[in-house]
Amino acid sequence: MKYITMIATGITMAILASTGSAESVSDKRGLTLEGAKKVIAATVAEATRVNAPGGSIAVVDDGGNLLALERLDQTFAASANIAIGKARTSALFKKPTKTFEDAIKNGRTSMVTLGGDLQNFTPLQGGIPLEWEGKVVGAIGVSGAASAQQDEELAIVGAKSLDSMEMVGVTNGHAPLPVTYIESQKVAASFAKGGVLVGDDENMMHASRNYMVHASHREKAGAVEIHEFDTDIVYVLKGSATLITGGTPVGTKTIAPHEFRAPNVNGGETRKLVPGDVVIIPNGVPHWFKEVDAPFDYYVVKVR
Repeated sequence: MKYITMIATGITMAILASTGSAESVSDKRGLTLEGAKKVIAATVAEATRVNAPGGSIAVVDDGGNLLALERLDQTFAASANIAIGKARTSALFKKPTKTFEDAIKNGRTSMVTLGGDLQNFTPLQGGIPLEWEGKVVGAIGVSGAASAQQDEELAIVGAKSLDSMEMVGVTNGHAPLPVTYIESQKVAASFAKGGVLVGDDENMMHASRNYMVHASHREKAGAVEIHEFDTDIVYVLKGSATLITGGTPVGTKTIAPHEFRAPNVNGGETRKLVPGDVVIIPNGVPHWFKEVDAPFDYYVVKVR
């Protein structure tokens, strides 16, 4: 089961054993509902172990939105809202709520005015950030135990339980895609003329996939290509070619949305590609297979 989801730009390629990513998008991890329930279960188990007299436990995501809430027996009703407030405050500021309580006690009373602008700002001990791989993915708030100190101690146990959870699967907020298997005969057939192995059926990008895989074949030189959004990761299998990257395209034309071609380029960097070579061409960089020693076969993974 998944406790953390991941929004990521890039693909781990079995072909290349490397990762591609779009430069302008960062990875983002988020706590799942099941992860929140596991944190609460660990907190309840600790409350039972220490004979805590009750309490409410709230878990929110990194935006302070409530994911799960549990109010133990014999707990006063208002503790639920207080626990949510503690969790939300901790998540939005990425700090334990005791930080704010101590600051106010030490004379920084102006901090209480945050309550006027920030919904449910609760500067009371008992809110702890939830972290995954060094990133805050949410927070837990506990209210109604024997003392504020015990609220925080229970919250800390709940937060630490996230470390022991296994992240299974990587998604971008949608259900995981099935594993793609392509038989060798189909791969060989695609290389015979050049074709898309993965992605063509969904017009470049699936809602849950940001890549395509091409089985590319060249018998001769091509045009200068510029992809506005797509980074090309090239792995050479057969033949050789002279690749020019960068420079200034001459006579550029738009052939499709975000796709440009040109017959020539001024300047640029020249490389001789041979089998086994890998080259990563970031989006927006002109590239040109100027000379080809056919047959020239290569995989291209396009990452958006």
